[in-house]
Amino acid sequence: MVEIKTAEQIAKMREAGLVVAAIHEATRAAAVPGASTKDLDDVARKVIADHDAKSNFLGYGGFPATICTSVNDVVVHGIPDRETVLRDGDIISIDAGAIVDGWHGDAAFTAFVGTGHAPELHELSRVTEESMWAGIAAVRKGNRLVDISKAIEGYIRRQPRPASGKYGIIEDYGGHGIGSQMHMDPHLLNYVSKKRGRGPRLVPGFCIAIEPMVSLGTAKTHVLADEWTVKTDDGTWSSHWEHSVALTEEGPLVLTAVDGGRAKLAELGVEAAPDPLG
Repeated sequence: MVEIKTAEQIAKMREAGLVVAAIHEATRAAAVPGASTKDLDDVARKVIADHDAKSNFLGYGGFPATICTSVNDVVVHGIPDRETVLRDGDIISIDAGAIVDGWHGDAAFTAFVGTGHAPELHELSRVTEESMWAGIAAVRKGNRLVDISKAIEGYIRRQPRPASGKYGIIEDYGGHGIGSQMHMDPHLLNYVSKKRGRGPRLVPGFCIAIEPMVSLGTAKTHVLADEWTVKTDDGTWSSHWEHSVALTEEGPLVLTAVDGGRAKLAELGVEAAPDPLG
């Protein structure tokens, strides 16, 4: 069942989304050479406490931290610890969430640690982020879930191939409904699968976390012995970007973007919905 939200509930999700945006701002600044991934988790915990919010990651299915910190060939669900120290030239994807009055926000970004990154790494992150925005632009009344998948995959497939030969669209993980829980129906593939059909129709009150994950090689992954950390099978590095989005009567609202997605959507010819918080 797809949970359809009221305008008041979307406003609460916007509050949670802005907490997530604050976590992103603080952890992006803290992701420097010499910092441990546990240091980043400590930063996120403080932001959540300062906003009187709750973590939706900590304790979820036994997850032991407030954020996911996925470095280099880790695709998603990396566990922060003192032993993983960031080095110049690393890339890290930070996935964060928050709860306000029972309503959830969830978003991720890829950051560059230090300097000297290969051009193909910058392009990997750009392609992944832009594919997310292509998916967000497809969140409009009358479309179906598959139209988001089609927009994400189509953008990636149209890009020039990297030196490694191809972009791998991760198959085992994707986006999800969000609202009174962090993960809800429907599951969103980042590619089109005929087996899945067209999916539900998008109507006002529909909320979805859109999160492409792309590698410089394989689409295949495996989970480490900690039962959380997901790595690419071939060891190629990957990027992960995510925003939570609500469809309103006035159009899409990017709940986890500071400006509600207004500037980026305008570039794509889409008008973002008004911010319910003003």
